[in-house]
Amino acid sequence: MLTPWYSKDHTMPNYKLIYFNMRGRAEIIRYIFAYLDIKYEDHRIEQSDWPEIKSTLPFGKIPILEVDGLNLHQSLAIARYLTKNTDLAGKTELQQCQVDAVVDTLDDFMSRFPWAEKKQDIKDQMFTELLTCDASHLLQDLDTYLGENEWFIGNSVTWADFYWEICSTTLLVFKPDLLDNHPRLVTLRKKVQSIPAIANWIMRRPQTKL
Repeated sequence: MLTPWYSKDHTMPNYKLIYFNMRGRAEIIRYIFAYLDIKYEDHRIEQSDWPEIKSTLPFGKIPILEVDGLNLHQSLAIARYLTKNTDLAGKTELQQCQVDAVVDTLDDFMSRFPWAEKKQDIKDQMFTELLTCDASHLLQDLDTYLGENEWFIGNSVTWADFYWEICSTTLLVFKPDLLDNHPRLVTLRKKVQSIPAIANWIMRRPQTKL
């Protein structure tokens, strides 16, 4: 099933994931680590420590994955690095492109939310518009893409399925009835959540709103 690049002749690197105490953009990395059974340090920083840490980073953003002391940034780039040469990335080059496309489609939508907006009334208005209007089109497209299949791409789970579960979990915090008309997408969420390694991680991870 899995043939990670570090197998056989390679030694496992030392991994340290740096992010806030939330799921957010680091959760896809944590799911991949859990599924591939890779040991890592899940270093969660306090908001009060962020300004000092930010000034030390080349691009001033987290998550950061330290790999034997080398800093990698951008969560999706890190995810692609970790899934490279595993079935999570897709079993063929065409499937890998399809996986990337679903992930990027989800990320495009999630990136439209004004997560850092300080004016609560403006933030609430934009969230409502995105969740009531725009989300319905995306969900219908995802539903159609999934069809009667078990997973988004191919006949086994990929990190695109992980990303769907992670993104939808966050969206459901703000609109609990979001998926009421999409039972197939709900089923896919449950399938991801029932994978033993993922279920174990969900059970023991710190409980945070986002």
